[in-house]
Amino acid sequence: MNKPNFIIAGFAKCGTTALHYYLDSHPEIYMPKKKELHYFTQPNISKNNRGPGDLEANNSLVKDYQTYLSLFKGVKAQKLIGETSPSYINYPDCFVQIKKNLGDPKFIILIRDPIKRSYSNYLHLVREQREFQPFDKALDLEPSRKEQMFSDFWFYKSNSFYYDKIIEAKEAFTNVLVITQEELNAETKVTLKKVFKFLNIDSNFTPKNLNNKYNKGGLYKKNIITNFVFKQGKIKTIFKRVVNISPWMKDLKNKVIGRYNYKPKPLEPKLEKKLVEEFKKEVTKLTSFGIDTSRWNNKFFEEKE
Repeated sequence: MNKPNFIIAGFAKCGTTALHYYLDSHPEIYMPKKKELHYFTQPNISKNNRGPGDLEANNSLVKDYQTYLSLFKGVKAQKLIGETSPSYINYPDCFVQIKKNLGDPKFIILIRDPIKRSYSNYLHLVREQREFQPFDKALDLEPSRKEQMFSDFWFYKSNSFYYDKIIEAKEAFTNVLVITQEELNAETKVTLKKVFKFLNIDSNFTPKNLNNKYNKGGLYKKNIITNFVFKQGKIKTIFKRVVNISPWMKDLKNKVIGRYNYKPKPLEPKLEKKLVEEFKKEVTKLTSFGIDTSRWNNKFFEEKE
């Protein structure tokens, strides 16, 4: 019976999609056509789905074990089987079920400058026309949204505290690799070589899709095309359920909607300063843990006057 022996477990908005497709191109790896299965966290996600558009967004989750296993029937001679579910890292209680069903899979965790991850997460829901609050107000609303049982994707700031979740993953699994989106973007070949060595496969392989851009951020002008691509609704839900999004579809989507893309306003200096102070201890812990944070906001490393 074919089962995953490695998992890209998060964090969301940290390059998990790009890594998924890079690994999918390696001849020794099998990745299912459907990305972001969220099978082991769907019980948690199904309970917390009261935010705008949560039900529609979560309708495509894999909900039973046989369906989950059926996604790996296409395995042939590949040495490794993987899957990508960025929600796993946010629900460490799912680690027990993962180990029970999959044994001790290798865990790959991607992280990113926490302020940029928070803002990127926020912009994602703005694009989907689910978030209408200014960023600072949305951050203030996180505690009440948790009480109201919004899905974890609404927790822009709290899901950008990585350290404790990484520690829990390392305690649960024997092999855990942590990389940053910044190093994946800046030194893609070098970083992939590190990932390939971690997975114990040919590290000299170079994917042909290195120049492809996946899930480009920012904002988009609203029109019929961008509404169809981003806005949650019944049609999109059905489309996601019956169509497995392949890399060429991502490329086509980016070409079609790219003309409508524009950069959002930068963070207000006052808000940025506040977030720097809130994340500073977290970044210090990650740096002392051996994680390359050198490409993150310089203000994290400035001494107080």
